[in-house]
Amino acid sequence: MKQKSRTEYSVMNTSVAFVAQISAILMGFFTRVVFTRTLSEGYVGINGLFTDILNILSLSELGVGTAITYALYGPIARNDIKKQQILMRMFRTFYRITAGFVLIAGMCLIPFLDVLMKDRPDVDHLVVIYLLYLLNSVVSYLLIYKKTLVDAHQMNYITVLYHNGFLVLQDICQIIILFTTRNFVLFLIVAVVCTITGNVCMSRKADVLFPYLKESCHEKLPPEERQDILKNVKAMLMHKLGNVIVNNTDNLLISSFVGVISAGIYSNYYLVIGSIRQILEQALQGVAASVGNLGVTEESEKINKIFDQLFFIGYWMYGFAGICLFEMLNPFVELAFGKQYLFQREIVLVLCVNFFINGMRRAVLIFKESMGLFWYDRYKAIAEAILNLGISIVLVMHLGVVGVFVGTFCSTVFTSVWVEPYILYKHRFHKPVATFFRKYTIYLSTMTVIWIITEECCKIINAGILFNLFYRLVVCLVVPNILIYIFYRKTEECREILILIKKVIRKIAGKMRK
Repeated sequence: MKQKSRTEYSVMNTSVAFVAQISAILMGFFTRVVFTRTLSEGYVGINGLFTDILNILSLSELGVGTAITYALYGPIARNDIKKQQILMRMFRTFYRITAGFVLIAGMCLIPFLDVLMKDRPDVDHLVVIYLLYLLNSVVSYLLIYKKTLVDAHQMNYITVLYHNGFLVLQDICQIIILFTTRNFVLFLIVAVVCTITGNVCMSRKADVLFPYLKESCHEKLPPEERQDILKNVKAMLMHKLGNVIVNNTDNLLISSFVGVISAGIYSNYYLVIGSIRQILEQALQGVAASVGNLGVTEESEKINKIFDQLFFIGYWMYGFAGICLFEMLNPFVELAFGKQYLFQREIVLVLCVNFFINGMRRAVLIFKESMGLFWYDRYKAIAEAILNLGISIVLVMHLGVVGVFVGTFCSTVFTSVWVEPYILYKHRFHKPVATFFRKYTIYLSTMTVIWIITEECCKIINAGILFNLFYRLVVCLVVPNILIYIFYRKTEECREILILIKKVIRKIAGKMRK
């Protein structure tokens, strides 16, 4: 198999991820619109609630996946086939254990479903619906472990194509089901079938790319290497716990303290914000394997330079996207789902600020995880989870829905925002983290000014929903990007990014001419 450079893999991963993710998101959004228009608000609410419950139960997945991926970078760089076989066998075992845990824990929750809903919606076959959500979650762990090897070889574009291709197929089938039968049970059965089929196809593709996966391997890792991996898995489990509580308990808290209907409203906002987040994360995640390879082959100075560039890209992308979301989210939700699904603008502001603050973390997280720095900030995740739950529960009782999102903001700022870069700079860059925070403060201040200017420009005209949406889109496309360019055009990061973009455009244009 012909090897590409890190840059070529990163460009291919990012471009494919961008196109595939947009296609899947557009279909997913259309499915959601049909869903909200054909089924009651109760179904919308339990969809968000059950999804979050199963996300909470799958605590072990990310820990294992990330730790094993990191462990694979070294053997791949050395072309150590035997070591890759051993690691993948270990990964398979971990995933089977995870599937078993999710199944058992999920079944144990059935008697407590009513407790998690303040106002139980009038929905038929509630337990059957929950069991289908559970089954879809369990089967998602079977066979899919092989995709990790594909990702570690810097071929993330393949897994993205398979994953999003089957998502689009699933959406098409679900839309047909909704229009013809309006049967939510059949809707969920389609999801289970597509998950199983997608996993089987991805597994077979991995076997074709790496035939040695089918070879028997009975060797074990040396005790010290096995211990290192288990250590990283434990650390990542703690990170996953924190991540899940921070990101997947919002619907649960809203459902328990405010009501299932409010949880359904939030689910629509989460769909739009989450879709944008997925696009941007996939675009940045396309370089993750290359960063992992970089970490085992290059010096700290070069790694630091690439980090600065990626941090600037993330800042620009998430800042621009956050502004767009704040200005256009409510008109868009009203147009797509109806006025009954609208949140107050203050709630939208907190959601968008959270989106931006978490986006600013992406470069740090990519580098930290790709370089195996899981252990050093493991307790941060637990502290963040405790703070998030504590503050959110207190505030939701006094402020309602917005209290949940303010709790998320506070827990992130008090922990992740400063702990994660500190770990990266101390244990990998070997530099004072003060330089990062100076840059972070400047970036944050500048984006605040840009956000305010854009908001004032959007206020100039206020007409019908469609015209407002179009006008705000034009303003958001032009004003933030021009201002970011004006502010940062002389910085090294901006110049390097613009040079890279020009190279990519020239390369694409050259291939198109051929």
